[in-house]
Amino acid sequence: MESTSPSFDATAFREQVKTILDRYASAFDVPEERYALLRRQIANGDDIHSRRTFPGHVTTSAFILDPRGERILLIHHRSLDRWLQPGGHYEAPEDLAVSALREALEETGMEGLVVDAWHRASGLPIDVDSHRIPARPERGEPEHWHHDIRYLVRAEEGNTVRPDLREVHGAAWRDLLELETIAPHALRNMRRLGLAHP
Repeated sequence: MESTSPSFDATAFREQVKTILDRYASAFDVPEERYALLRRQIANGDDIHSRRTFPGHVTTSAFILDPRGERILLIHHRSLDRWLQPGGHYEAPEDLAVSALREALEETGMEGLVVDAWHRASGLPIDVDSHRIPARPERGEPEHWHHDIRYLVRAEEGNTVRPDLREVHGAAWRDLLELETIAPHALRNMRRLGLAHP
């Protein structure tokens, strides 16, 4: 059951996401129309923080890199049957970067994960992506959109991966170039900023 803190301000959250979109689009030369649906939902006053809001809602995810920025830890997603970065639904009133880190910790079981310092300095995510999610009638969910706000997370050398097999089929270190097919904009941004070295 989803619950929201009484002190959570949905209007302020929408404004925060709009500001992130505007600043991200400016920093990375992203056309405004890429986020047309999310912008429309914000303008309409939709509760984009809630997973019960359709046609879309906010999620967060984490690109977990090794200390050298050469490999990425991916999870094999149960319902989508694909290798992807860890992520999931935003839980109000979490900070967005904290939400991404929580998902990374829950799905990989790794200790010592930290959000990259670039996020603190910039106040930006490394990527924002809206993508379609198939319907799940057993959960009462129609086909909908995840507006995924993505962060770069660093792992310590030698950390053991203990994936939560209730959530994922497994987790493995993969070549960073696999992001070319999973999240090409994120990989481009990491390269541009010198945060990854595929």
